[in-house]
Amino acid sequence: MSQNALAECYKSLGFEEVPFSITPYTALFFPGSQHVAAYNQINYACANGVLAVMTGEIGLGKTLVIRTILRNLPPEVKVAYLLNPLLEHQELLRDIYNEFSGSPAPAEMTHAKMHASLLDLVLKGTAKGRRFAVIVDEAHRLHPESLEMLRLLSNLETEHQKLISLVLVGQPELERTLMLRAMRPLRERIGVWLKLEPMSREQSDDYIRHRIRLTHRDGRFEFTAMALWYLHRRTRGVPRRINYACEKALLLAYANGKPRVTWSLARQACAEFSKVWT
Repeated sequence: MSQNALAECYKSLGFEEVPFSITPYTALFFPGSQHVAAYNQINYACANGVLAVMTGEIGLGKTLVIRTILRNLPPEVKVAYLLNPLLEHQELLRDIYNEFSGSPAPAEMTHAKMHASLLDLVLKGTAKGRRFAVIVDEAHRLHPESLEMLRLLSNLETEHQKLISLVLVGQPELERTLMLRAMRPLRERIGVWLKLEPMSREQSDDYIRHRIRLTHRDGRFEFTAMALWYLHRRTRGVPRRINYACEKALLLAYANGKPRVTWSLARQACAEFSKVWT
């Protein structure tokens, strides 16, 4: 279905925006207990030189939490948000330097010179009331050398405070890496360690209603109680799966001329994903 046809479909159902976008849309951030707790603690870590770790299986909303934080951090907090952890540690350092300085590092700048310049930049910024944070998404893919480089960066401090906050976000493999003996110096520095879990039935229902309330013309579109029950059962409370299933269920409601999503439509929607959801 084309984007225009999809937009017309949602419009006919009374939606002013796509309610179950697969991309991390911060305007629809769900204020569920664990996501709010993660938001608050990582937000605190970014502003106070704390090393934070957030893990969770695929699709539990880690990136949405981080992007919501980035959207709302005060201007005095400068963030290097790293999306490609597979880079060599020298290139990761260059990315951090570029983000903090606001301009690309000269190609001929050595690793040692860049590290010294970065330290000078952070010290001068801190003296002016600025804060610095490095956030690494997909951190379970980091090479050991990169983790060590980040640990050394996060160790930078004055007599009164840490100079750079570090936030590592990744899948459960990151937990296993951090529990290795070689990672003990890094592990001992972790001040916030969060693990996102699938949603309960009640949270799943509230999540669906929350997105409908924010995107529907009247703030209402009915998913029957049985539909909500079935969606939670089949998606196991994973937000990304809920989005996929609800989007498909809405399209089926439109195609069948139904004013609501029933158990039957929810069942048809989830059936399409039976081979990929284990």
